[in-house]
Amino acid sequence: MSGATGAGSAAAGASAGAGANGARGSATDSQGVAVTDTRGQQPPYETYSGPLPGERPQSGQSGGPYHPPQAYGAPASGTAAVRVPRTGARTTPRTRKARLRVAKADPWSVMKVSFLLSIALGICTVVAAAVLWMVMDAMGVFSTVGGTISEATGSNESNGFDLQSFLSLPRVLMFTSVIAVIDVVLMTALATLGAFIYNLSAGFVGGVELTLAEDE
Repeated sequence: MSGATGAGSAAAGASAGAGANGARGSATDSQGVAVTDTRGQQPPYETYSGPLPGERPQSGQSGGPYHPPQAYGAPASGTAAVRVPRTGARTTPRTRKARLRVAKADPWSVMKVSFLLSIALGICTVVAAAVLWMVMDAMGVFSTVGGTISEATGSNESNGFDLQSFLSLPRVLMFTSVIAVIDVVLMTALATLGAFIYNLSAGFVGGVELTLAEDE
């Protein structure tokens, strides 16, 4: 009994001595069978003397705002960042559209606008009539047509109808001005009446819908 104990103590001392020297030799298991370590010489373990993860210094100034890492480098100072479109991406700007509905037309504003527009149209009518008369007179239309009408309507006692005196410039301008004044009154009244009728119809059907698009 004492011999087995001494043999076990000797084997344990040999294993400890081999571990201290760094070389693993043969050893015996619990059955007394010799086991040989074939891994060879192993390097000694080294201890880590660096800081722990919680003790690592943070980058940047202490106490400042945290800046997460960026996947792409920041552009150089003085140069504007240019966004490169992806391959196959749509580069045409999308036009914004708005659908609106004209629910009511103010009769007073319609009357004022129609009055001014009718006055402008009357002035244009008078100027156009004067220019047209001058062009026709320069081409000799009144003299030729007037002579033909005078011969056709004339007799031995009278010279016939004088077209040139009847279609003189002052008479033409006066007749055109009367038509322009009547046109101003009629257009203003009809536009105002149309605004009232539109408001009545918009109350039933909802009014005219308009689609407005933003200019590109």
